Amino acid sequence: MSTPFPFTAVVGQDDLRLALLLNAVSPAVGGVLVRGEKGTAKSTAVRALSVLLPEVAVVPGCRFSCAPAAPDPACPDGPHERGPGAQRPARMVELPVGASEDRLVGSLDIERALSEGVKAFEPGLLADAHRGILYVDEVNLLHDHLVDLLLDAAAMGASYVEREGVSVRHAAKFLLVGTMNPEEGELRPQLLDRFGLTVEVAASREPDQRVEVVRRRLAYDDDPEGFVARWADEESAVRQRVVAARELLPSVRLGDAALRQIAATCAAFEVDGMRADIVMARTATALAAWAGRTEVLAEDVRQAALLALPHRRRRNPFDAPGLDENKLDETLEEFSGDADGDGGSDDNDPDPDPDDHGPGGGGGQPTPDDGGPRDGDEAAQPEAGQGGAPQPSPSGAGERQPARASEPFRTKVLSVPGIGEGAAGRRSRARTEHGRTTGARRPQGALTKLHLTATVQAAAPHQRARGRSGPGLVVRRDDLRQATREGREGNLVLFVVDASGSMAARQRMSTVKGAVLSLLLDAYQRRDKVGLVTFRGAGAEVALPPTSSVDAAAVRLESLPTGGRTPLAAGLLRAHDVLRVERLRDVHRRPLVVVVTDGRATGGPEPVALAGRAARLFAADGTASVVVDCESGPVRLGLAGKLAGELDGVAVTLDELRADALAGLVRDVRGTSSRRAA
Repeated sequence: MSTPFPFTAVVGQDDLRLALLLNAVSPAVGGVLVRGEKGTAKSTAVRALSVLLPEVAVVPGCRFSCAPAAPDPACPDGPHERGPGAQRPARMVELPVGASEDRLVGSLDIERALSEGVKAFEPGLLADAHRGILYVDEVNLLHDHLVDLLLDAAAMGASYVEREGVSVRHAAKFLLVGTMNPEEGELRPQLLDRFGLTVEVAASREPDQRVEVVRRRLAYDDDPEGFVARWADEESAVRQRVVAARELLPSVRLGDAALRQIAATCAAFEVDGMRADIVMARTATALAAWAGRTEVLAEDVRQAALLALPHRRRRNPFDAPGLDENKLDETLEEFSGDADGDGGSDDNDPDPDPDDHGPGGGGGQPTPDDGGPRDGDEAAQPEAGQGGAPQPSPSGAGERQPARASEPFRTKVLSVPGIGEGAAGRRSRARTEHGRTTGARRPQGALTKLHLTATVQAAAPHQRARGRSGPGLVVRRDDLRQATREGREGNLVLFVVDASGSMAARQRMSTVKGAVLSLLLDAYQRRDKVGLVTFRGAGAEVALPPTSSVDAAAVRLESLPTGGRTPLAAGLLRAHDVLRVERLRDVHRRPLVVVVTDGRATGGPEPVALAGRAARLFAADGTASVVVDCESGPVRLGLAGKLAGELDGVAVTLDELRADALAGLVRDVRGTSSRRAA
């Protein structure tokens, strides 16, 4: 978009705007992760921030944006002489979800490096974003190895590209901003921790505020330049305030009392490591500078905690992010000491009225005078998404209230046999870009992973014909060999859950839900997509289409009611349809079907025969499957085992999910596949 929506025209979203501005004042805060439903101005606000950043001075012609006053001595385009340089606007660089590793960090010309010893380096997006903003929309959908590279560069302030002994290093200091919709999957906790601040955003439910959102958006779409011009004064005021806060930042004093409050707060909320303490300290300092003060007050510490701690409280994907504000206030009050006294204030109240900040705007909340929204606005955003779980379909007779899941437990891996080519993950064997080297092949397209030995072997027989006279190896493009690697892929784990009356005993269903919840947690850790099909009463329904959001599946599972007949065939047929459609959407992702049932089939003519025919569809497709046998009691009919035979899969009891015997299940799945192939 050539003319970004004005930052100061965004309606409301105070926490989002504040978090972005604090990072503009102090990039050392560590970036922002913005979580929220679709259509909540996440991308709009981030793109608008770049206009507010001060211009940067760069060395003319340097592809890595070196500062002329202190050029990077290791710059690949250097060395540079100190000089006045040239001014240019701060950049905002967007990282596409489907970007390659070379596009992110840059690439080396391996052919020239081997034959000429020249470091011919093509900069990537990290170099483009140096001294600007790097924005990742849908950061939760990035492959893990890209996220690791991205966050390592953000933490170290430099990017390293190393290929077969040839290395290039360049500075990469940028403001990292990621946005995500939690419904599409979560980031791992250790990656969440690498973002300095996090903000939860949601669309306003107030009609007047939504009207203002639509009015401003339509006005902007009709005349972008005219709309931006009407907000030019507010934009200029905020830009000047950012510059002033940056200049004031080195003079801000973080007293011992404020430091004790920070340490006590992080300890009270049991956050892991020390990164939270450091981020809180930097955030509180930036808040004071933004408010025009040289002392950190208790209110700055409180606001810093609300921005820096919620995402560090999560222990698994089923935990809701957030912070208990009553506990926060109690901790700050207990360790208040003379925190405000250190700040030069006569007010001894550890938690002053947040609406009474004085002319400095303490706590850093934007106000209309500093370019914030006007007329009681909420958020300038596209249309809001409609969330919430689907309403359950009629269940027939005997419906019971949903039972709560028992405590989840750790399971061992269920893997799909063979070698796939799906998205990188941690479940089944696959040919991937990362992993152990298993061989070499001619590159198809751009060379990404050089197999040095195979390349030398291909070039060696031709050295005399190519006129080699010195010690160097004459390498041609036809000699290059791509390394083939084997790692792990993520799969589609489709749960088919029996919610009929035969499963409805409250304690039994609680145990079943706990087992499925445990498998969902395992799917989250292994970076799988998951789906949920349930069957009861008169038919089956897709409770959750295939998604990366494991916590969404947990929510659907928790609210699952039970009762009625057992239409097993309907559940299997619906699951088969889901897999058929998903194969068209994601052709390389292999499925694993987990059927959770006691094996009974009732309702309609010949229900058992129909279920058997439906199960054999999966066997004909070669779909890996596991039946979790939920039958209980002293007399067991063994129906789940018969179903597993029809599926050409394996059966495992609920008790075996907790035991080491599950390790044998992996071997059984593979053995079944071998028998099928034979």
